[in-house]
Amino acid sequence: MNLRVVSYNVRYFGHATKGVASTRGGVTGIARALAGLTPLPEIVCLQEVEATSLRSTLTLERHSASLQLDSFTRALDDAFRARGQTNPYEALYYFAHAHRFSRFKLASMGLAVLVDTRALRIDEHNCATPEHVTHAHVRLLEGRKQKRICAHVRLLLPDGRPLHVFNTHLSLPTPFAKAFWRGARLGHGHNQVAEARKLTRYIESRARHEPLLLAGDFNSPPYSPVFDALTHDTGLVSAQAQLGQIGPHARVFPTAGFFALRMHLDHLFVGNGVRARDLEGTKPFGDDSSPFAGKSDHVPLIARIELA
Repeated sequence: MNLRVVSYNVRYFGHATKGVASTRGGVTGIARALAGLTPLPEIVCLQEVEATSLRSTLTLERHSASLQLDSFTRALDDAFRARGQTNPYEALYYFAHAHRFSRFKLASMGLAVLVDTRALRIDEHNCATPEHVTHAHVRLLEGRKQKRICAHVRLLLPDGRPLHVFNTHLSLPTPFAKAFWRGARLGHGHNQVAEARKLTRYIESRARHEPLLLAGDFNSPPYSPVFDALTHDTGLVSAQAQLGQIGPHARVFPTAGFFALRMHLDHLFVGNGVRARDLEGTKPFGDDSSPFAGKSDHVPLIARIELA
C-alpha cells in the first residue's frame, strides 16, 4: 500500500510577523495549501505548533482558550468546504512546553499529527505523555530548558498492518558546551547527538520490528553526527537520500532559511520494511513555485511511501 506523507515546521503560523505572533493569514494560507495537494497526504506531521499563549492569540481569537491546532482544524474545514469536500483529518496534539511570566503563558510549543481516518485507523498514541528526549548539558538549568519531545501514533492500515509514526523537533547546539564557542555546527552539538540517541532508543522500544516513519525538524544537516546517529546506528533510511535528492557530495537542498542563510534541517526517515517511492511536491526553500512558499521559514517535505 502507498501512503503520502508531509512533514512541515509551520513556525506556529507566525511567519508573516517574523515570529512575533501567529496570524490568521498564516493559519488559513497553510490550510489552503495543504487542502490543495493532489493526492491528499494520509499523514501530516507538524512541528512548532502552539498550545495557547499570548503569542498564539495576539492577532487571532483572543477570547479563545482552545489549542492553536483547533484554529488550524477549523481553517482546514473551511478550505475543504470551499472545494466541496469534507476535512478527512483527525488531529492529535502533543504539548512540549510553555514560557511563562507569572501566571501568563507568553509562548508555548508542541507537535501535531493529522491522520486521514478514511484510509487509516488510529490504534494508540502518546498525546497525554509524549516522550521527553531533551538533553540538559547543565543539570541546574534542566527545569528551565526548552523541552523536546517525540510524538508517536500507531496506525492500522485497512488490511490490519501497523505503521508507527514518530514526529519530533530536536534542540539547537547548546551554548553551554565548549565546542559551541569553538564553532560547533548544527548537527554536531553534544546535546543534539544525545537527543538523537534518546530518540532512537524510544523508537526501537515502541516500533520494535514493525514498519515506521520518523519525521521532523532535527536542526541538523545530512551526514552530520545527528544524521549518522539516526541512520548508521539504527538502520533508518533517509527518504531524500534513498531517492537521490541528497547525497554526501551533492549540492545542499535547503529546507529552511534565515535571511540569506539556507539550511537543510528537516528530514523524513523510514524503516522496518518501509520504502520511499517519490518526493513529488518537495521543493527547496526559496522555490516560489511551491504552494507553501512564503508561509514559514521551513518548507514541507512531501513523500510517497510504500509498505513492503
